[in-house]
Amino acid sequence: MDNKGFSLHKRLRSFKFAFNGIRLLIANEHNAWIHCFAAVCVLIVGAVFGLSRGEWIAVSFAIGSVLAAEAVNSSIEALADVVSPQYNEKIKRCKDLAAGAVLLTAMAAAAVGLIIFIPKLTALF
Repeated sequence: MDNKGFSLHKRLRSFKFAFNGIRLLIANEHNAWIHCFAAVCVLIVGAVFGLSRGEWIAVSFAIGSVLAAEAVNSSIEALADVVSPQYNEKIKRCKDLAAGAVLLTAMAAAAVGLIIFIPKLTALF
């Protein structure tokens, strides 16, 4: 890696690459579509219930964590497919671990959602 010191231009250009990564995630990864749909639903329900500042922080971190985990998982899968297009047990293990990380993150996000929204829903009845 060529590191010729700090450059504001290079730092700003890195954001271009990062935003392209987000675009690729949302445009091409079917599981990310599911996560985005769930995120939009949570944001709408959160607005309807008038979440507190702390609840919005928790929801924001949960959504961001799931999408970030999905991006890492997708990048690992894409790289693994280039490195080993044929079946490889070690590559399968890497892919399974990355997918498991997304599932763990999604389960934690679901727990956050339940902790926040169940009391609000039960208060309606």
